Amino acid sequence: MFGSFDVNFTYQSKLTPQTTQMSETYTCWKCGGPLPDLLLPLPRHEECPHCRVQLHVCRMCEYFDAVAPQQCREPIADLVSDKARANFCGYFKINPHAFTAPPDQADASHRELEGLFGDASSGSSAEADANEDAVQDELEQLFRK
Repeated sequence: MFGSFDVNFTYQSKLTPQTTQMSETYTCWKCGGPLPDLLLPLPRHEECPHCRVQLHVCRMCEYFDAVAPQQCREPIADLVSDKARANFCGYFKINPHAFTAPPDQADASHRELEGLFGDASSGSSAEADANEDAVQDELEQLFRK
């Protein structure tokens, strides 16, 4: 009456998504370390093997935008106050380009100083020694009793 059915049929629940290995290369949002053995969907408590920071965070999501309202481009997502801690956001979508290297502050400062005072390494060392000796002589004459 109901017809025949395949005994070898395997039921897969739609509530539990299949875990698949990623095909795209991802990097940690904080240290930039590669995440080669990452399984998708990303579990909530997944950590970076290099810096041990949590990965299911807003900063690792494609919808994260520092200039958007609530720092999220998903308009109906719940507010997450700490963007660097694991959360339960249902709209989380891993971003392969989440890491942004911080600017090298020391190099930028050196360039600014060179622009203001000139490059000290460009002059000859003999000139620098002569100038240093002249300054030393002036100081000695100034402070003699």
